[in-house]
Amino acid sequence: MAGGGGGGKGEPEFQVAPMIDVLLVLLIFFMSITSAQVLKVDKSITLPIAPNAIKKDTSRSEAVVNVRWDEAAKKATYVMDDRVIPTLDDLTKALADAKKIGETKVSKGPNPAFRCVIRGERTAMAKSITAAMNAAAAAGIGEIAISAVNRD
Repeated sequence: MAGGGGGGKGEPEFQVAPMIDVLLVLLIFFMSITSAQVLKVDKSITLPIAPNAIKKDTSRSEAVVNVRWDEAAKKATYVMDDRVIPTLDDLTKALADAKKIGETKVSKGPNPAFRCVIRGERTAMAKSITAAMNAAAAAGIGEIAISAVNRD
């Protein structure tokens, strides 16, 4: 069997073109993954400060719920995947759907590692964050994380 590339007795040649192709594919892949994660984060929310906050594990499937707080109306607005969720029942349904999709993508069945991350406004009332936690529990999500920053 003859191998391609060299002149037979000489040193094998290093091919740059296939390596560049692979690097471009990887670049496109990581750019698409990064932009999908950024869409879940609402930049208008000022997170609470927790000095002992630790960086989250990003290797698991998760649903992100942003809790916006309207100080004038004293009312919380729940946002998931850049979509405003009108009621807590709708939030429960959206979380249950996200859990089902996450289980299908990751484990093709029940996924105990699926979690809900709640990103609540710093000035939000505790009952609005609790309501989001209850919606996640009603959707069958067993692990809930509260997002915070460790410095301002």
